Amino acid sequence: MRAAGANLVSFITIGVLVGCGVTLLLERSLSRILLGVILIGNGVNLLIVFGGRSGEAPVVGVSDEAAMSDALPQAMVLTAIVITFGFTAFLLAISYRSWYLSGDDEVPDDIEDREIVRRTAQHEVSAADLTGEPPTADPQQVDAPAPPREEGPG
Repeated sequence: MRAAGANLVSFITIGVLVGCGVTLLLERSLSRILLGVILIGNGVNLLIVFGGRSGEAPVVGVSDEAAMSDALPQAMVLTAIVITFGFTAFLLAISYRSWYLSGDDEVPDDIEDREIVRRTAQHEVSAADLTGEPPTADPQQVDAPAPPREEGPG
């Protein structure tokens, strides 16, 4: 019974780490995005470690093969730590460069984002509707219907 409680606490901790990481990842500040990547990486690493079989050291000749722990999750976590470290260094460099150039690490809206927000507010269709249905049948279509296609020979 005690082992089940420890696993439950561990998995709740993993869930909190990944949940906080996803929340931070959705922010506009690059430093918060960086912290979100780190939290998600650590949460996933813990999940991989707890997914493996526990036991004795996986060294042949030192312990019985049936009692050995699974070495694959440990190797995967070690690889994930290196990859997360590299990605963290990359995001840190981007964040520093953004702060150095603009004095702020917040990601601004680009022109396409503003255009999408404007069209959404006016219920416009972003592309011509070529399905052939009349505009009255589609309440979301505000633009004029596309001109009919000309059929070529053949």
